[in-house]
This record gives sequence, C-alpha cells and structure tokens, in this order.
Amino acid sequence: MTPKGEQSRGAVRDADLEERITGALVGAAVGDALGGPVEGYSPEQILERHGGRVHGVVGPWHGERWRTARPIAPYHKGDGHVTDDTLMTHALVRVYARVRDHLDAYAIAGHLVPDLMTNPRWIPELQAEALPLHRVFLAEKWLVARLHYGHVDPREAGAGNIVNCGAAMYMAPVGLVNAANPAAAYAEALDIAGAHQSSYGREAAGVLAAAVAAACAPGASPDSVVAACLSLAKDGTRAAIERVCEVARGCPDFESALGPLREAVAPYDTVGPDYRNPSLGARRPSRLHAIEELPVALGMLTVARGDFRQAVLGAVNYGRDCDSIATMAGALAGALGSPVPEDWAKTVAEASRLDLWEPARTLAGVTREIFEKDVRRRRAHERAFAGMGGPECSD
Repeated sequence: MTPKGEQSRGAVRDADLEERITGALVGAAVGDALGGPVEGYSPEQILERHGGRVHGVVGPWHGERWRTARPIAPYHKGDGHVTDDTLMTHALVRVYARVRDHLDAYAIAGHLVPDLMTNPRWIPELQAEALPLHRVFLAEKWLVARLHYGHVDPREAGAGNIVNCGAAMYMAPVGLVNAANPAAAYAEALDIAGAHQSSYGREAAGVLAAAVAAACAPGASPDSVVAACLSLAKDGTRAAIERVCEVARGCPDFESALGPLREAVAPYDTVGPDYRNPSLGARRPSRLHAIEELPVALGMLTVARGDFRQAVLGAVNYGRDCDSIATMAGALAGALGSPVPEDWAKTVAEASRLDLWEPARTLAGVTREIFEKDVRRRRAHERAFAGMGGPECSD
C-alpha cells in the first residue's frame, strides 16, 4: 500500500484526446484482468487465499484445477486473462468503427449482435478461438435471443433481462466518443443500453458513459466526475453514488474503504450479502435500487484521488463483482490521465493475446470524425434557426 497522504497526488494530469482514450480502454482491460481471478469472493476470502491483498496479476483461484473447479469452470480466470467485460468493450469499439457516427439501439441489433454470433475471436479464458457469444454471460446472450431470434424492437429489448451491470461494463467507448460532454454520453448510452438492459441496469450504463466523458475534460478530477454523475443520475443510482462517494471521502486508502463502501452501497444493492447466493429480489427492476459496481468504482476512484493503481487495486480487493468494478475504475482513472502501469498492460496483452492499444487508436480516429460531423450538424441547425429569426450563428 502507498503510505497515507502519499497516494500519487499528481497522478491526474492533463492529457490529449488520444492519451485519454488509450488510458481508458487499456485501463479498463487491465482492471478487468486483475479482477477476474478473485471475482465473486469477499475481501476476507481474498486475503486468506492470497496471503494478503492482491497487488497485481495473480493466478486462478483454484490453481491448476481451473478447468473443472466450480463455480469458475471452464474459464481460465487469472494469469492476466481479460473477461467478457473487455470482449464486449472491444466489440462496441468495432461497431463504432463500422458506423463511424453516434450509435443507437438499432446499431446494437444490426452490428453488435451479428459480431457476437458470427465472428470467431481468441477468448483468453477459454484458451481457444470461439464465438464471443459462447463466452458472454446470460445477460449478454439475451441480446441475441431478443434481437436476433425474437425480433424485438431494439429500443425495448432490454426489458425483462436480468438487471445487472452487463450493459454498464462496456459503455466506456460511449463516454470517449462524447469526450467532455457527459450529458450527450448519458443520452447515447441510455439509447444503446435499451437493447440490453432496463431499470437501474440501463441507468448505470448511461451514468458510466457520462463519468468517462467527464473524466476526459481538461482539468477533470474525481470530484468533478462524481459531480457530473450526480447531475444526471436518477433514483437509486443517484442516491447510491452520493452515499458511497460521501463515505469514500473519509477513507485514507483502499484498505480502510473495503468495509465502509460495502456498507454504504448495501441498502441499494439487490444481490445481498452472499454474492453467490443472491436474494429472491435480486436483479429485478426498481427505482429504489442500483447496481453495486458503478458506485463502488466511483468510490474507489475517490479514495485513490484518481490514481490508477490504487483505484484498480481497491476495486479488485473489494471482491464480489470486482472484475467489472475494476473495469470501470480503470476506465475512469485512465481517462483522467493517470498512467496505466506498463508492466500490467504488457502482461495482460501478452497473456490475453490481444493488442490492447489497437482499439484505442481506432476509436480515437472515429471520435474525431464524429466530432467533425457534430460540428457540421450544429452549424446547419444554427443557420436554420437564425433563418427563423433566432440569433446569428457563432464562429
């Protein structure tokens, strides 16, 4: 642990668009890979299993028995392997690269679903090439069942699905495409996520995208990111973020935050204290509740003062759905400009057989194209509005 009062206070720095996009996407993948092997366990179990806190890439929970040991089998979680969080994030980047404009629920039906169903890719946890559809969780398979087989209106297809973090976990690209415009990121992510999620699962997707967009703004800080979230979030999601981040501000390091952040989010979480044995009310629509992952990610970002290493390690050692929590925390810290440790990134890239930097290069180019289109559309609107007697166009 970094000593109290020495948590890389200069970690958040000014960065250009490409650096922020790279930091967010590489950071999300690294967080995902670090969190994967301890997903589903408590901080106490993680401490006992590893003889201390996790401070980097670790092996599978069950060691060489990962192929058969339940409840993880047949996935090789650990050793630097990314999970479905990263697979879905990269899939969404590919949709942006194909459409080269803002996305909506119909783009998910027309491009993301076919990509999951028809394009084999290397799946690190399976140690094999396979269709991404065969790796993603049931909440993501829902996309295929509803959109491809059910022909449901994409804007409503998320209704009835498990309400979880499945959409939020891959929404960082939406925030990056709308860099420094949280409201636009929120609206676009809500539209996209309508094909996948409903209720507070969909809301979390919008708020995560807004948080990433806010983190890209010059001079952004964890506090400004949280403020942007609170200005947009609704219902239980807003209440959970506000409470968790309030508690986080009083924690000097992630070790001291593990218990308090869980206590703060518990009233809004439907899963309950036993993560692997959810309550009967778990993951059902509600205006009073929130997913656990987003508020905790923002809380760890606050505790770490934006430092990538501390935010991600806090998320990882929190346990429960910690691969998704660390994915979100990594994306946010990376977008703020806190450097992703090179040794972590290199290990994850090599172990997962993925070029973690290529999606960032692709999305940076697409983001600039979309911004130029937005400017042209805005200028056309200004001219039309001026023609109706409105104010003259600005330069």
